[in-house]
Amino acid sequence: MDTIQAYYNGSVFVPLVPVSAKLNQPAIVTILDPVSTKASDCRYMEFFGALSVESYEELMEALKDTERVDLND
Repeated sequence: MDTIQAYYNGSVFVPLVPVSAKLNQPAIVTILDPVSTKASDCRYMEFFGALSVESYEELMEALKDTERVDLND
């Protein structure tokens, strides 16, 4: 079983990565709740630190580099 990220374009779910599924292969789709960027919407925010949207995006960009590991290095 694989987990992929996708978005809904109003008609179909569009994967964000290549998918190794066969034509008409059954799949299970889980719809996630939208992620809130407002601290007031998070019940447990008082117990955790918070990142600004800009800091979060910068961190996610940096993490993308870890996905590209060259085994010859």
